[in-house]
Formats: sequence, structure tokens, C-alpha cells
Amino acid sequence: MNLQTLFSFISMPGGGEWMVLSVVALLLFGAKKLPELARGLGKAMAEFKSAQREFQDEIRRAEYAVREEPRKLPMTGANSSHGEETASRSDV
Repeated sequence: MNLQTLFSFISMPGGGEWMVLSVVALLLFGAKKLPELARGLGKAMAEFKSAQREFQDEIRRAEYAVREEPRKLPMTGANSSHGEETASRSDV
């Protein structure tokens, strides 16, 4: 059994369902409390979007830093032979 068939009964409410939900909310919270709840919900959504934007910007900055960072290659050439010379001198 996959998740889609398990939760197939859950979907976004249609027009009539929204009306029933708004009447229930009006009865539960009252006319004075609903604007305060909506305002708080709006502020929470704005804060969430702001945090999401900051997170995405941080990821973009990290990706840019990784792309622009020069690749560190193993030491080759004269530097590696220099280490061998000092080792042979200490043996003398």
C-alpha cells in the first residue's frame, strides 16, 4: 500500500468546505478574535518566508565559496625533491 492511496481522501477544501470552516471558526473564536488570529498568522507566515530566504541565500553563498575556492593539488615537482634532499643530508 503506497502513501498516495493511504492519504487519497485528504485534499484542499473546495468553496463550500471553506464556507463551513469559516462559520465554525467564527462560532469558536468570535468576530473580535478572528482578525487578531489572521494578523498573527500573517506575521508568522512573513517570518517563515524571511527565514526561508535567509537559508537559501546562505546556501547560495556557500555554493559560490566552494566553486570559487582554488582546488588544492598535491605538492609536485621541486618541493617534493627538496624533502628528499634534507633527509639524505641528515643521514651523513
